[in-house]
Amino acid sequence: MSKEKNTIRPLDDRIVVEPLEAEEKTAGGILLPDSAKQKPQRGTVIAVGPGKLLDNGNRAVVAVAKGDEVLYGKYAGNDVKVGSKEVKILRESDILAKIVK
Repeated sequence: MSKEKNTIRPLDDRIVVEPLEAEEKTAGGILLPDSAKQKPQRGTVIAVGPGKLLDNGNRAVVAVAKGDEVLYGKYAGNDVKVGSKEVKILRESDILAKIVK
């Protein structure tokens, strides 16, 4: 019996992001209960689609790559469970910025 590994391959200009954990403490050191934690708006790209199909038949280049850390809108994308992981599927236009380290 073989174990299937759940993988996800996004289409067109869609990007799969694994959200980073919500902050446990405030900047002042106060511990936050689960109900007070904000939904994370930052995550790591785990899969990238081939790019949007243009009118001339070519594909647009996607600005992010696997492994990049990105910021996205609070209510952007769709939450999906893949295997045991919760991931977010976004369009490239939903990504606000790429974190440069």
